[in-house]
Amino acid sequence: QSHLVESGGDLVQPGGSLTLSCTASESTLPSYSPAWQHWTLAWFRQAPGKEREGVSVISSRDDVANYADAVRGRFTITRDNAKNTLFLHMNSLKSEDTAVYYCAAARVFNSGWIYGSRWSRAAEYEYWGQGTQVTVSS
Repeated sequence: QSHLVESGGDLVQPGGSLTLSCTASESTLPSYSPAWQHWTLAWFRQAPGKEREGVSVISSRDDVANYADAVRGRFTITRDNAKNTLFLHMNSLKSEDTAVYYCAAARVFNSGWIYGSRWSRAAEYEYWGQGTQVTVSS
């Protein structure tokens, strides 16, 4: 069962922009879980024949963020805690950005965690969405 739902995937031309969204409702997260604003949230992606890789992460406090080198300067991660929503704003898209994009939630409350290497490991995340397809092609 997916506790998170992604949307916004589409076919876009190289150089174009796209914004992905990820939401969770109180009814989909287990009742014993902390509230949405206490989760560290991330975006991952997986291209055909490749491993799932971390794209970006945003902390549960202070909204500090980190990015994979491949997307730094082109992608921006934001969150709206009032609406239980996570976003990924993608600009200057390239063909190599083509992948299924997943959002994920980790029960991590230390903002400094996002500056280490663990944030990009899929095993660190407790809840996932089913993914949304992003295709960059002319």
